[in-house]
Amino acid sequence: MLRLVDDIAGMSLDGIKFHLLLKLESYMQERHPLFNDLKKWLFTEEQWSQTIDYAINKGLEVVTLCNDVESVEFVRKKGKGIVGIELHAISLNDYFLLEEASKFSGVIILGVGGSMLDEVSYAVNFLKSKGKNDILLMYGFQSFPTDYSKINLSKMGKIKEMFNLPVGYADHTSYDDKNNEIISVMAAAIGFNILEKHYTPDLGKERIDYQAAVSRKQMIKIKELLKLALIVHGDESLEMSKDEQDYGKTGPMKKAIVAKGDIMKDEKLSLDNLWFKRTKEESNVKQSQFQELLRLKAKRNINDGDVIDFKDLEDDK
Repeated sequence: MLRLVDDIAGMSLDGIKFHLLLKLESYMQERHPLFNDLKKWLFTEEQWSQTIDYAINKGLEVVTLCNDVESVEFVRKKGKGIVGIELHAISLNDYFLLEEASKFSGVIILGVGGSMLDEVSYAVNFLKSKGKNDILLMYGFQSFPTDYSKINLSKMGKIKEMFNLPVGYADHTSYDDKNNEIISVMAAAIGFNILEKHYTPDLGKERIDYQAAVSRKQMIKIKELLKLALIVHGDESLEMSKDEQDYGKTGPMKKAIVAKGDIMKDEKLSLDNLWFKRTKEESNVKQSQFQELLRLKAKRNINDGDVIDFKDLEDDK
């Protein structure tokens, strides 16, 4: 486990998510076919505490995916350095987990993959009724691996709008899919800046969730593409950048309104003596102001091809 932490810190990723389960009986029936195997894999509170502290000391933000109430209680008591508790979609409407998670001081992450909207609403409303508003919805599901034609990223925007909450994307594309890296960052390209990926130092080795776990090389590439996608997406501001303003200058770029033939002093501007052309100099008259010019006359002689300027015009009274 510590090797994984070292690898993730070494790639300068933002954070790491640990999957906690402390009391298996609280999570699964004892007669479940996986019960005995899972029992052997459980970490103790002390082991988890050491692992979490190790990750925090490596500069990683820690999120804990908690499957049982006991795990949530442990995380709440530990507190420091753990930025979020996630409830998996399998527990989205588990009253007891929601109740315990609502007491956590950090962000609550709700896995909403494979969930109906009423289920998401129940969890969100439950937490808000407890005064918990710091909520993140994680979209995505695991189909071992997930067929990307079934992902439907367009849902994310609707979910964000419906619940007025931030939404992240958990990608589970097959590790050996040639498009894995590109698919992983497509949500970022449409404005969703939180991405979760499974990582393994042993690519393709069969173990839990290996189907979607990527290598160090893939993860670094995904990180680079994610940064690029977010840069290209921008900040959704309608303000134009300087480069965009330069591109839109009237005259050098957009056509300016010019004299079509010589215009004499006191001559009224009309459809017959005006035209649109690209010019060397910049114009302070916008194309959209063309019809305003038709109410004006020249205060001086304007030569053929000259850029029309309001300072050379006056009302035609």
